[in-house]
Amino acid sequence: QVQLVESGGGLVQAGGSLRLSCAASGRTFSNYVMGWFRQAPGKEREFVSAINWSGVRTYYAASMKGRFTISRDNAKNTVYLQMNSLKAEDTGVYYCAAALISSIRDSSWSSVPSEYDYWGQGTQVTVSS
Repeated sequence: QVQLVESGGGLVQAGGSLRLSCAASGRTFSNYVMGWFRQAPGKEREFVSAINWSGVRTYYAASMKGRFTISRDNAKNTVYLQMNSLKAEDTGVYYCAAALISSIRDSSWSSVPSEYDYWGQGTQVTVSS
């Protein structure tokens, strides 16, 4: 089992920044691709970003590219999501997820929620316009 705990969400004005953190425990952190997803009210969960085991390869949804930065610190078992130039449409619950490298099609990343094995409880991000 892997336990994931997100933090760093909150209320911010449009154009502002937030940094989300996700602390993992329970298994070898570097065995997992890590991803961030979000879900707005009334909408399906959508892919935000993913990072491979070493942190060298990062992936973003088109609307986040250039504004969001994912990173990880394997020594601290933590993955981060730096969010800049936030927009009202970025509002939602942000979830951290872990996918065992051997269980996903591409060992570097995945944007498919069903390929992730473990999920955090989510952290609310609200961007006021």
